[in-house]
Amino acid sequence: MSEHRRKPPQPQGGGRAAARRGQTGSSSGRRAAPRSATGSPSDSYDSGGEDRPFGSRAEARRAAQRSSTGGGRRRAADGAGHGGHGGGRRGGPGGPNGPGRGRGREPDPYKKRIIDYPRAGKYGWARWVPSWKLVTGTFIGFCGSLMAVAGIAYAMVGVPDVAAAAKAQNNVYYWANNKPMVSTGGETNRQNIKYEQIPKAMRYAVMSAENKKFETDKGIDPVGIGRALFNMAKGGETQGGSTITQQYVKNAMLNDQSQTMSRKFKELLVSIKVGRTEPKEEVMAGYLNTAYYGRTSYGLQAAARSYFGKDATDLKANECAFLAAVLKGATYYDPAGQTAIDPGATREANTKRATDRTNWILDEMVKDGHLSASERAGYKDLPKLQNPRSSSELGGQIGYLVDLAKGYVINNTDITEEQLRQGGYEIHTTFDKTKVNELEKAVKKVRKENLDEKRRPKTDKHVQFGGASVDPKNGAIVAIYGGESATKHFTNNADETGAAVGSTFKPFVLAAAMQDGKRDPDLGESQAQDERTKVSPDSFYSGKNKLKIKTYDGSIWKNDKGKEWLQTNDDDESYGTPPNYRIDLREAMRVSANSAFVQLGMDVGLDKVKQAAENAGLRESSLTGTTFPSFSIGISDPSAIRMAGSYATFATSGKQNDPFSVKEVEYEGGTVYRHKSQTEQAFTAPVADNVTDVLKTVVEDGTGTSAQLDGREVAGKTGTTDGNKSAWFVGYTPQLSTAVSMYRMDDDETKKSRPFLEMYGTGGQETIHGASFPAEVWHDYMEQALKGEPAKNFPEAEPIGEVVNDIPTPSVTPTPTESEEEQTEPSTEPSETETTPSPSASETCGPFGTFECEDTGGTETGGTDTGGTDGGVTSSPTESEDPGNTRGNGNGGIFG
Repeated sequence: MSEHRRKPPQPQGGGRAAARRGQTGSSSGRRAAPRSATGSPSDSYDSGGEDRPFGSRAEARRAAQRSSTGGGRRRAADGAGHGGHGGGRRGGPGGPNGPGRGRGREPDPYKKRIIDYPRAGKYGWARWVPSWKLVTGTFIGFCGSLMAVAGIAYAMVGVPDVAAAAKAQNNVYYWANNKPMVSTGGETNRQNIKYEQIPKAMRYAVMSAENKKFETDKGIDPVGIGRALFNMAKGGETQGGSTITQQYVKNAMLNDQSQTMSRKFKELLVSIKVGRTEPKEEVMAGYLNTAYYGRTSYGLQAAARSYFGKDATDLKANECAFLAAVLKGATYYDPAGQTAIDPGATREANTKRATDRTNWILDEMVKDGHLSASERAGYKDLPKLQNPRSSSELGGQIGYLVDLAKGYVINNTDITEEQLRQGGYEIHTTFDKTKVNELEKAVKKVRKENLDEKRRPKTDKHVQFGGASVDPKNGAIVAIYGGESATKHFTNNADETGAAVGSTFKPFVLAAAMQDGKRDPDLGESQAQDERTKVSPDSFYSGKNKLKIKTYDGSIWKNDKGKEWLQTNDDDESYGTPPNYRIDLREAMRVSANSAFVQLGMDVGLDKVKQAAENAGLRESSLTGTTFPSFSIGISDPSAIRMAGSYATFATSGKQNDPFSVKEVEYEGGTVYRHKSQTEQAFTAPVADNVTDVLKTVVEDGTGTSAQLDGREVAGKTGTTDGNKSAWFVGYTPQLSTAVSMYRMDDDETKKSRPFLEMYGTGGQETIHGASFPAEVWHDYMEQALKGEPAKNFPEAEPIGEVVNDIPTPSVTPTPTESEEEQTEPSTEPSETETTPSPSASETCGPFGTFECEDTGGTETGGTDTGGTDGGVTSSPTESEDPGNTRGNGNGGIFG
C-alpha cells in the first residue's frame, strides 16, 4: 500500500478533528496551516490540554462570517497572534511572524464615503434603506436642478405677439379632376380690436365663466395645473390652461399645437411670464382677439359679425354671454349644429347646450356683481342669430361640399378640427363639378316649372329637395344637392333631414327574405331561427287592404298596449286576386303594396330586415322602430347619401362600399391621407341581382316609369310617407346610383321646432309622391350625368329560393269578415287616406311629429300612401318602441 494512503495512528486527543483544531495556527479558517509551516508533524495531532475555541464546524463558520464584517485589519492582527495565518479562510505561512496574507489587506469599510449607500455598518435589508440625510440631500439637489432649468427656460421664452398669432393658412379644396374648387378654412376671418372697443359685458362674461380671479391672479392656477397634470399622468384626456392668461398663451402658440408634456410646460412658463410682465388689459384683449368662436371666426369682432351681423362694440349683455358660451367649443355650442364634424352635435342638442350655458353665465354675472338682476330678468331666450354662412365663395352647393369634405377629414383621418382650422391642407374630393351642376340644374328646373310660392303660398312654400349621387364601384360621392344655397339654407339636405324614406325601404325586406329566408311556423322559436326557407321573388303574399298582421307562427301581432294592427294600402286599395288577394312579391313591389311587405318582414324577422339594411350601407342610428311591423315600409330616415350608397350595393351584385367624399389630403407637399375602399360582400350575387331584377320591373311598368332613361336599364323604387310629408325616388344604373328626396319644412332654422308639413296640393298636384317631382329630378339629372358613357346592362338574375305560399292559407292571407270589420272601432292613429282633408291632433304622431298618440282603444290601422302610386308608411311606433326618437334632422348627418 502506498505510504500516502496508510492510515496514521489515532492520537488520544480526539483524532483528526482535534488535530485540525490544533492550538497553533488555528485561526478562523477551516484548515490549519500545512505541516511545513511548523516543522513538526506531531503538531498537527497535538493532544495538549488547551480548550477548543469553537465547539463545532458550524460555529467556526459563523465566527468566520462575523469576523468578515470586521475586514482585513482585525483578521491580520489575529493572524499575527496565531502563527500569522491571517484573517482569510486560509491562513498564510506559519510562524509567529507570518505575513498575514489573505483578506488581511482589504480596504477599511468604516472609512468615510461621500454617499453612504449601501449603508456601512448595517446588515441585510437595512443596508439598502437610505438615510434621512441621503433622502433630504437628493431632494434638495433635484429641486435645485429643476429650478435652475426652469429659470433658464423662463429667461428664454418670450411674450406672445397677437399679430403673429394670426398666421394660419387657408385649406384648398379640389374637384375630382384636381382643379381647385375653393380656398377656405384658415384664419382669414379675423380682425383685431383694441381693449377699449371690447364691451364691459363681454369681459365680465368671460371672467364669470372661465376665470373669476383674472384681475388679481398671476396668470396661472396652481390647482388647475395640478389637476391637469394628474389627469395627463393617469392617461386621461389632456387639459388646457384654466386661466384666461393660459388660454391666451395657448391660442397664440399656433406653431405648436401638440398635446405633449413639454408643450404644456412651455405654455406654463410663458403664462407665468405674461402674468408678471403684461398688463391685464393687454391679456384680455389678446385672448378675445385670438379665440375661436366657430363659423370660421377668430376674434370677437369677426364673431360678432358672424353671429349677429354687428360690430363688437354694439353687443348686448346676453349676446356677450352667448359668445362666452361658444368659447367652450363651437362644435357643440353653435345652435346651427355641426353634425358634419360630430353626429352628436345636432341643431337641437347644440341649442340646448348653448341656452343652458348662456343662462348660467348670465346668472354668474349677477352673482359676481357684473350684471343687475333686473337686466338679467330681461334675457330669457337665446339672442336671435343670423345664418351661419355669409361668405359669397361658399354660396350655391360649394358650402355643402366643403362641409361634407371637412367632416369626412375630421372623422376619418388623424387630422383634428383644430389642425384643419389652422389651414395649409390640400383636400382632393370626389365631387364631379359637372354632375354637381347638373343635379342642381335638375332641381331648379322642377322648381321653376311647378312651384309658385306667390300663387300657392300655403302649399308651395317651404319646399325642400335633397339629392346625392354615388359611384357604385367604389362608393365615391360624385354629386350632392344640399339646398337652395349654403349661404341661405344651412342644413345639408343630402346629409341630414330626418325625412322618412317610405317604400324605398322595401328592397331591404326582399333582400333579407332571399338571403336569410322566412321562419317555419311549425317549428319552435329557436329551431325556426336556424331552419329557414329562402324566399323566391315569385312567392305569394296577401295584398289585401287592412290586412291583419301576424307573427311568423300565425298569432296576431299586438303592440305593447295589446292592440292589433291592420295594415292599410295605398288609397285603401287591395291588390291581388280575391278573395285572399294573392300577389307575388315582384308584383307587390311593382304596385308598392304595403301589406305584403309588412307580413313578409314579420315572417323573415325584423332583426333580419334591420341587418340587411345595415349590410347594404345604412347606419343603425338612422333606423327607427325596428321592432314595429311598419319598420319594413320605411319609417326610418337615412340620408340621401346613404340611400344612394345602399342601392349601389345592389348595382354591384352585393359588393358594398361606404360612401366617401375625400380621396387624398396633402400637407406641405406630402400625402397625409389616401382613401382606400374596403369592399364587403353584403349579399350574395344571386340575391342582389334578383333585387335589381325586381326593381327593374318598377321602372319598366310600375310606379317608377317616369324615371326611365333612353337606351339604358334602370332599377329603382318610389316612396312616400305618412301625411304626404316626404317623397323619394332612389334608382341606379350599373354606373351610377342616385337618391332624390322632397319634403316641406319651415325655412326659419332659428326655430326650436320645425315640423314637417304636408304636401297636399303642392305644385298644383293633389298629392306628391315619389313618382312625381323626385323621379322627374332623378331622370333629368341622370340623363345628363351619364351623357357620353356607354349603356351597360345589369347581370342576368339567377333563379333563387322557393316559391312560398303558392297555395294561400288563412294564416298568411287572413280575410276579416264583414262583421269583424264593422265591429272594429276607429283608430286614433292617423290613417292618412285621401279622404282626410286636414290632419287632426292625433296626426302629430309618427316620424314627423311627437313620440306618441293618445290611444282610445280599438284596432290600430297602418298608414297609407295618399300619393296614389308608390305605397306609404304607417304610423310610427309609440315612445316605448322608439326610444330616443329625434325627428327633424335626427339622422346625425355626415352621410346619416
